[in-house]
Amino acid sequence: MAALVSSTLALAKARPLGAIAASGLILMVLVALLADVVATHDPLQQTVRILEPPSAGHFFGTDDLGRDVFSRVVHGARATLFVGFLSLGLATASGVAIGTVSAYRGGTFDLLVQRFVDVFLGFPFLVAALIVVVALGPSSISAALAIALALAPQIARLSRAAVLSTKEEGYVEAARASGAGPARIIWRHLLPNSFPPILAQITGYLGTAVVAETALSFLRLGVPPPDPSWGRMLQEGVQQYFEVAPWAIMFPGLALAITVLSAALLGDQLRNLVWAKENAHPKVKVESGTLTLGSQGMEPRD
Repeated sequence: MAALVSSTLALAKARPLGAIAASGLILMVLVALLADVVATHDPLQQTVRILEPPSAGHFFGTDDLGRDVFSRVVHGARATLFVGFLSLGLATASGVAIGTVSAYRGGTFDLLVQRFVDVFLGFPFLVAALIVVVALGPSSISAALAIALALAPQIARLSRAAVLSTKEEGYVEAARASGAGPARIIWRHLLPNSFPPILAQITGYLGTAVVAETALSFLRLGVPPPDPSWGRMLQEGVQQYFEVAPWAIMFPGLALAITVLSAALLGDQLRNLVWAKENAHPKVKVESGTLTLGSQGMEPRD
């Protein structure tokens, strides 16, 4: 435990931006998980204290129905992050599976899969999500499925590229020569060695998923009422009382900005970390009498 703590502190000191981003994201996740404890009021309770500014009794003020904005932001974090993480998990599972199998099989199968991926990537992200939500009907699960369907092709393309860079490595060839089947090679060798760069990119996609959920809720196609979500709070505030009660929009917008920025910064720092590790341990290959170290070719001496 002491070694883990010391290594974590050393990493945080070396990459302070990553530590700040991780802290912001962890804070939002904890708020979502402990919403019932953190919230000071019932987020659905209506009172006569309408459009009150922030005070000791209502940290973020109240909305047009007298509901506590702080409690609604806290419970909105649970709804928004639930859809964000669920959609990202579904997209990762399907995208990594499609991209990995496509890269391993190669040939005509890979070509056909990539053409299908290109077709899906041709649709704008939000348009694709809107089509699915309209077809399934507004709900949290529909929003998660829609966002996952829009994200999966991007993750499949990313996964395919990562697997292509590792499937010709010596340990993969050795496993194939020893009689290991495709499933064992993929599960034991390709996925563990290609997943770190995929994970770094996927972390950044969390922000995309959260923004997409907020947009769907803003259009009343996401989390259904009366449950609060950041997108619906923004929609209600912009439409009804932007000028008289800006706090009702400012605080859910601030929570959204912290979450998205934290996810984006953390993903960027993870990509830099993966890149630094790959360059610190360059791969050595021998091809056609040429010793290749990293990206530089060196002719062997006689």
